[in-house]
Amino acid sequence: LTLTRLYNALEAHRAPERAMTAQQAADFEAGSVLILDELHRTIDRLTLEAYGWPQGESTEQRLARLVALNAERAAEEARGEVRWLRPDYQKPKFARQDVAGPAQLRDLIGEAPAAAAAKPAFPSDRTGQHLAVLSRLHAATAPLTAAEIAAGFRGRQIAPRVDGALRALARLGYAQPTPDGRAYEARRAA
Repeated sequence: LTLTRLYNALEAHRAPERAMTAQQAADFEAGSVLILDELHRTIDRLTLEAYGWPQGESTEQRLARLVALNAERAAEEARGEVRWLRPDYQKPKFARQDVAGPAQLRDLIGEAPAAAAAKPAFPSDRTGQHLAVLSRLHAATAPLTAAEIAAGFRGRQIAPRVDGALRALARLGYAQPTPDGRAYEARRAA
């Protein structure tokens, strides 16, 4: 089952004026398309919240915002201001020599507060659970079992819910089990 077929089934589901083909209906059921749609809607909502953008805008308005943001970031980078996502990895490889390093930034802004060491609570909603598990898989350097992922969260009876999320993510093509089926890893784009 390819992502293209899942998206085609989703589009057919959203367009009640035309009937789904038998193949689209089968793909819709087999691929848990509504879970895929729910995950995408959650990602879209969280992205809009992260940027402080309104929820009800049209695609054209969002594209205009993205173009303006891209121009703003390009101007910052031209001035030597780079917002590194992974500074320890990116700066040694890509930074120009005249860009301020950690020592200069510490002089400007002071020491960063210590990060809290407490485990996060495991999300109560299914979408949040899937996103939390997928995030752990992407951050891992080796396949993880449900128990290993569950150990990173606060809460009771997490392992069975993590196991369910892993199985759903595997059905959607976001994760894949190891050959022995005991652990999972994130599916990487080719």
